[in-house]
Amino acid sequence: MSRAITVRTLSVASTLLVSSFIIFAAMHYSPGSSLAFILGGGENTATPEQVALVEAQYGLKDPLFLRYWHWISGVFTGDWGRSYAMKEDVWRLLGARLPTTLGLIALACTMSIFFGVAVGALASIAGRTAGIAITAVTTVGFATPGFVAAIILVSIFAVKLGWFPALGSGEGFIDGLWHLILPSVALGLTTSCVIARITRVAMTAELGREHVQTAIIRGVPKHLILWRHVLRNALIPIVTVSRIAAATMVAGTVVIEFAFGLHGLGTLLIQAVQQKDVPVVQAISVVLVGAYVLVNFVVDLLYLLIDPRVRLANR
Repeated sequence: MSRAITVRTLSVASTLLVSSFIIFAAMHYSPGSSLAFILGGGENTATPEQVALVEAQYGLKDPLFLRYWHWISGVFTGDWGRSYAMKEDVWRLLGARLPTTLGLIALACTMSIFFGVAVGALASIAGRTAGIAITAVTTVGFATPGFVAAIILVSIFAVKLGWFPALGSGEGFIDGLWHLILPSVALGLTTSCVIARITRVAMTAELGREHVQTAIIRGVPKHLILWRHVLRNALIPIVTVSRIAAATMVAGTVVIEFAFGLHGLGTLLIQAVQQKDVPVVQAISVVLVGAYVLVNFVVDLLYLLIDPRVRLANR
């Protein structure tokens, strides 16, 4: 177990390092100039001395590897740079918006996994008619993009019924959580449908196995059979697809936050890209990649806890 954790930790660290360099190099060679935003839109009217001073201050003319070294060494010490457009510390900007994004992802993951597993389990033990109906509904949900789901949810539950707020992040924990319900549903709709379909297929396959049929014949209570013998053995494919879906949510937050007007990393990223604010774009991209890698790391550890065969394979 400790060896597997060590290997995966080193893998996560190397992945983050390589990803950070790729992101930095992509921003370095991207078209356009950041001087206009640094100079307040006065790049054409600035004197050559002012341009040279700004380039020297921000290291805009330094070689790629030198700029990357200065940036990554600052990241390790907690200095993520300073925003070109907003003239604020990057980590302070991220810290103000990170709770909204993390709360959105956590709530969407929790809701999608819970409802996906519940609906999939119900479809596996329900009759043929109910199973077909549930499959049809999950197929429609799977084919619905997040921004389309956002429009539908806002139109029905925010505008028409007035049950939930349509825009904004709210104030305080309870109000903020209430504002995140509709965005979480829109973000986790596709994921929930995928998990439901995988759960139905995995549990249906487990219900036909010999040890399950033997338990049924011996009169073991049905809820114990479903919990101990069916759902537990079906967890590997369920956890695998949950990992992929949860990691995909990290990127999907950008669209959902913009659609619902949430003050998270997604809206900040769009604003920074439009303003060619390189330090902010780099920092948010690395944070999103880190969240993606962290999800995969946690699921790899769950494999070791769920299935003893994975531990034997690691040995």
